[in-house]
Amino acid sequence: MSDTITLRRLGPDDLETLLAVRDGLFDNAVLPEQAKAFLADPLHEIMLTFDGEEAVGMATGQMLMHPDKPPAFFIAEVGVREEYQRQGIAKRLCGALMQLARDRGCEGIWLATETDNVAARALYRSLAARETGGIVVYDWDGAMDG
Repeated sequence: MSDTITLRRLGPDDLETLLAVRDGLFDNAVLPEQAKAFLADPLHEIMLTFDGEEAVGMATGQMLMHPDKPPAFFIAEVGVREEYQRQGIAKRLCGALMQLARDRGCEGIWLATETDNVAARALYRSLAARETGGIVVYDWDGAMDG
């Protein structure tokens, strides 16, 4: 990975940074009200990697609280601009997010990806993840439409 790549955890005071992310890193354009609410919620986390001032990678997740067990952590999205892929950026983002989750007391970390997403599956295996089979996902109201 290039020495110019830096990683930054965003917080409530980083709305302008998030709004300045050029299109293409997230699935859709960043929406100001959604971004503000996300950054303000202490259960949500976002990490960005930068090459200089340009955001080139991102990972988001959230703590899942339960009344009967310790908190868990769900990694919601991981993305790296195409021209920066295969440089260890996604691995670094995921590792930082997982360490943050552990530091916050989460005892389980999980995510899901499509069976045909070869690159993502290789990434998660490289992070010593256990692949869980036999799970069926159900969704309502277009949740899986992207």
